[in-house]
Amino acid sequence: MDTAPPRDTHRLTFRTASEDDVPALVELVESAYRGDSSRAGWTTEADILQGQRTDEDGVRAIVTAPGGRLLVAERDGEPVACCQLEHRGEAAYFGMFSVRPGLQGAGLGKTVIAEAERVAREDWKASEMHMTVISVREELIAFYERRGYRRTGKLTPFPYGDERFGVPLRDDLEFELLVKAL
Repeated sequence: MDTAPPRDTHRLTFRTASEDDVPALVELVESAYRGDSSRAGWTTEADILQGQRTDEDGVRAIVTAPGGRLLVAERDGEPVACCQLEHRGEAAYFGMFSVRPGLQGAGLGKTVIAEAERVAREDWKASEMHMTVISVREELIAFYERRGYRRTGKLTPFPYGDERFGVPLRDDLEFELLVKAL
């Protein structure tokens, strides 16, 4: 686990999550992606997936995994955004990116992505950032493309039948790998 001191950027404090953060981070992730509360922001998946986005076991596994961290962005001591980073050799994986719905659209996400890229580049010497996005999420993919990520066309199936990832409302879901050179 990373024990680096918190980093302050634009009134945000960034730090690595601990196991004590798990319940609050599950609530943050769920609020950004699922249910009616997610509709307050633009990243909702409520129209394509129902059920949970994650659970305490899933978040705890990320927090405690060697070679990774869950980066938390706080404002006034409250988590307002988070993202998973995983060191994968010369690349880093970026996932579970969540911004509190009422704060979306004001530049917070851009700041979090920039910090995640800095961590991957400086702490792990990663030369690329990888992420997977549900391919039908065109608006979200366009957001990442504006940040320098490129579509690769490499697709992996959505885990239909595994309710840990939600209950699909359509039958055409798959993940596309997006890559950015760091």
